[in-house]
Amino acid sequence: MQRTGRFSALYYRDFRLFWFGQVISLSGTWMQSVAQGWLVYSLTKSPFYLGMVAAAASLPVLLFTLLGGVIADRFPKRNLLLLTQALSVIPAVMLGILTSLNLVTVWQVALLAALLGTINAVDLPTRQSFLIEMVGKGNIVNAIALNSAAFNGARIIGPMIAGMSIAYLGIPACFYINALSFVAVIIALLRMDARGDIKVRSEGIMRDLQKGIGFIRGNDEILRVMLLIAVFSIVGLPYISLLPVFAGEVFHEGPKGLGFLVGASGIGALAAALGIATMGNIENKTRFMSFAAICFSIALLIFSISKIFWISLAVIMVCGWGMVSYLAAANSHIQVSVPDEIRGRVMSVYSFVFLGLVPIGNAIMGLVADRIGTTHTVAIGGGICILASLIFAKRHLRKPPESPAI
Repeated sequence: MQRTGRFSALYYRDFRLFWFGQVISLSGTWMQSVAQGWLVYSLTKSPFYLGMVAAAASLPVLLFTLLGGVIADRFPKRNLLLLTQALSVIPAVMLGILTSLNLVTVWQVALLAALLGTINAVDLPTRQSFLIEMVGKGNIVNAIALNSAAFNGARIIGPMIAGMSIAYLGIPACFYINALSFVAVIIALLRMDARGDIKVRSEGIMRDLQKGIGFIRGNDEILRVMLLIAVFSIVGLPYISLLPVFAGEVFHEGPKGLGFLVGASGIGALAAALGIATMGNIENKTRFMSFAAICFSIALLIFSISKIFWISLAVIMVCGWGMVSYLAAANSHIQVSVPDEIRGRVMSVYSFVFLGLVPIGNAIMGLVADRIGTTHTVAIGGGICILASLIFAKRHLRKPPESPAI
């Protein structure tokens, strides 16, 4: 039975279990992300190595997430998520041990980041396509928004705790806490009734992949949405991996400042997710996406040139709001447009352009930042994002309002 009203997805027991487990687990993940960035910066003092490690974490998503989508359509999704969550404990524990013993090197960090990225290549499309099986199409916008709220609420909690933990307990504490946090989502998955339906039999890996990609190529609207996400992933989102440089060299605020910067971005992102969850649906998704994309791009450019910490905190909130607003609307727009039997594969393409292309961007932006400076590099990225957003918006802002998709 379809539920209506604010936060309607939380009426479903399976989604409630999943959501609360996510909040705890993702808080630990964000703690590790901040601690890992500060560890690399402490070891190297180099934006290039920050970009390199971030690329190592994202490269497996680029290489394997399309295969992950095929796997998500072949096997029960709950079982796959149990496996990926259990495996994710290993890199966290290894980082904690190596850092505690003062044996850690930047190459070890990169290798463990790549291991976690390989696990995420299966986890991401499985997680995205499992949402609709817990709540149905009628509540998918709300479920996506609440899932984003969990992610970005953790993005506030995790980095702030990480900043304090690094300052008072040391970097290894963040890795150990993250390892423990996976227990919450594993327990939630074990208590769920939903398993994840298998809609069709496989026709072979290559044919399965072609069906998902072919659907996107045949849908101009979805293709344009994906292309703008690709631009953001290559020249926009890599600013996150460079935040330790802003905290340490631009603002001179140290690990606490890094925690506040990441947390401020999370506040904006959480506001976007909760706003969409409260609305229940976005009647004109393409216009909303256009506005959100322009807001993100302009805010990124302003952040890159600001030298005042508190102004930068305010601007980076707008970055978080714009990016999450665009992605949540794009995600729901894609999910309600795709047939059930290829959802895992289509969402693997979404994961590919959203996160898989980030290693290319991280590598490029890190290398350029080493040559011309971090602030100039992020400013160039912001300018490119503005241009791409205006091209996207030019088409959609002239269209008449859409009828609600749900």
